[in-house]
Amino acid sequence: MKKKLVSHAVVASLAVLTSSAYAQSSVTLYGALDTSVAYFSNQVGTGGSGRTFELMSGNLSPNHFGLKGSEDLGGGLSAIFKLESGFNVDNGKQSQGGRIFGRTSMVGLDSNAYGTLTVGRQYDPLIDLIQPLTDDGAFGSAFATPGDMDNYDNSYRTDNSVKYASPNYAGFQWSAMYAFGGVPGSTGTGQTYAAAIAYNNGPFGIGAGYFRATSNGTTASFDGLNPDASFAIDSVALTGGFVSASSTQIIRAAGDYAIGSVTLGVSYSNVAYDNYATPVAGTNGTRFNNGQAFINYQATAAMLLGFGYDYTKGYGNNVDASYNQFSLGADYSLSKRTDLYALAGYQKASGNTINASTGTLVAATASFADFGNDSGSNSQTMVMVGIRHHF
Repeated sequence: MKKKLVSHAVVASLAVLTSSAYAQSSVTLYGALDTSVAYFSNQVGTGGSGRTFELMSGNLSPNHFGLKGSEDLGGGLSAIFKLESGFNVDNGKQSQGGRIFGRTSMVGLDSNAYGTLTVGRQYDPLIDLIQPLTDDGAFGSAFATPGDMDNYDNSYRTDNSVKYASPNYAGFQWSAMYAFGGVPGSTGTGQTYAAAIAYNNGPFGIGAGYFRATSNGTTASFDGLNPDASFAIDSVALTGGFVSASSTQIIRAAGDYAIGSVTLGVSYSNVAYDNYATPVAGTNGTRFNNGQAFINYQATAAMLLGFGYDYTKGYGNNVDASYNQFSLGADYSLSKRTDLYALAGYQKASGNTINASTGTLVAATASFADFGNDSGSNSQTMVMVGIRHHF
């Protein structure tokens, strides 16, 4: 009997110790599955171009799964990590060039008093602080800048990066990042740096940020300057001609305001591509100004409706292109984790731009939002209905 009592006491003690250990650390499995039936009025393919019906995945949310965790180190300090993998739910293939954790791979320290320091492959500060002020969280790719050239829809990430994010001071927060190029004898080659600041308090939010990345044509810590266009370029028609740039610069600002069931938002970005390989005479630098506005209406507790407009203007090095884009969205929540959605949009292109294959000036063609389904003409219409599930 005494032996049994002792054994029970040992088991109870171990249970207490184990529960205490688990209470100090946590690991969470999470992800999202998102796919739709989509129609594009004009899409370029290997056999020509024309209207297309297809399955299109990752529309409101990217398809991904991940692990994130933290360990309490005491005194308000925690060790944190995040590993996130992207894939196409329609065919099971990995995204981001086949990387296992192509969306995020980082580890760091988080302090209640001093902020968060992380290292690895991660999002830049503009995504962290400016994107929440846009309509990307509600309607994703369908409301994105054409070709996602300003990283509105976080298509691009940064390798070898060190990032700091301040604590939230009554709605005010700032963040900065530096990424190593890792080229021997050439410290500046391939490096990336960025900073952003934002204020969110009650119904009002505003923020601005600056981003700059460099490349030598083969090496870059930023995906958007990676010569492997199979995963680094959302739209070959819009931005493929500039992937060889020695540097890219992004300046972004955004703000939103909620009035009851209505949310209004505006944003602006300027994207610069410098010293790209092209035989076109000129200053060898091209800029794109992007102006956006959206309005969302929470019609019921389950139904969200939205309208967005984007105007993009490209200029410099004989480029003179314009893109007018209109977006519509409706999202209906079946539960906290599952929703149905419908998206539609239209884009009209005009002027001329750089051809990705020849480097010469050609007539600008449409490529609606962030889907990468380049059109064979100067216009494109998109309609889709889909389902999304979070876990």
